[in-house]
Amino acid sequence: MMQTDYRKYLSPEIVSKLKGMELRARMVVEGFITGLHKSPYHGFSVEFAEHRQYMPGDSIRDIDWKVYAKSDRYYIKQYEEETNLKAYILLDCSASMGYSSSAAVPPKFDYALTLAASLSYLMLKQRDAVGLVTFADTISHYLPPRSAGGHLHNLLYHFSNLQTASTTDLALPLHEMAERIRRRGLIIVISDLFDDPARRVSGLKHFRHRKHEVIVFQVLDPRERDFAFSGEAIFEDMETGEKITTLPWQIRKDYLRKFKATADLIAAECRQARVDYHQIDTSMPFDQALYSFLAKRERLY
Repeated sequence: MMQTDYRKYLSPEIVSKLKGMELRARMVVEGFITGLHKSPYHGFSVEFAEHRQYMPGDSIRDIDWKVYAKSDRYYIKQYEEETNLKAYILLDCSASMGYSSSAAVPPKFDYALTLAASLSYLMLKQRDAVGLVTFADTISHYLPPRSAGGHLHNLLYHFSNLQTASTTDLALPLHEMAERIRRRGLIIVISDLFDDPARRVSGLKHFRHRKHEVIVFQVLDPRERDFAFSGEAIFEDMETGEKITTLPWQIRKDYLRKFKATADLIAAECRQARVDYHQIDTSMPFDQALYSFLAKRERLY
């Protein structure tokens, strides 16, 4: 059934907590936003900039039919005025994102959707363009960046109808989008990053190679971080269905050691690639997590 409560991830209470917050681009972006972002442009025009390949969700009004007549392929015309900061939220919809260890904490996916909705609100308020890419092992949906006021409604509606499914393969969707997005912008990846470390980091580096600014939010349940389970337990892989029965206290030390090593590896490789990496625990109140991130980013700006 389609979700009708499309504002559930951006309630008035959340909006009130976002007042006064800003999300700034730290690197030079290809756009023109007064007062917020560095830009290589010194004016505002509607001159033709370039063609890019048509993608599902693009308006057919922007198709260059002359190019189609010559090449039998669909291309979109882009103009300088369309090169304001474009932010792309890449949201992990794999099955593992649906996990919650207890009723006291929200599922990782709900937390991620609230984060995505809040960031969308902040950027649209700044007149930035925001797009949405959902993925698991492949890209499942693409909503092109827009900065119009009504675009927030479209994003919230899409958020409210998303569900988790399938296995995780971060590398393929990230590499595909890195090839698709031509102009420098802001890439925001929201995921639990439960995939092969080398492959997931390679996708993030691809964006940096393309000169995009990249922010990564790793959303984790508190039990995934501390493994504080008691008694005999059956653990089931939410993506493959594989089950194991074990005594958690017997493997907790090894689990925490491997978890820390993996987290340290991701953090180190993100630093090396100049990717802004943040780990978020779903037990932390959402507004505190977002404010902490924005405050730290403001200090480093």
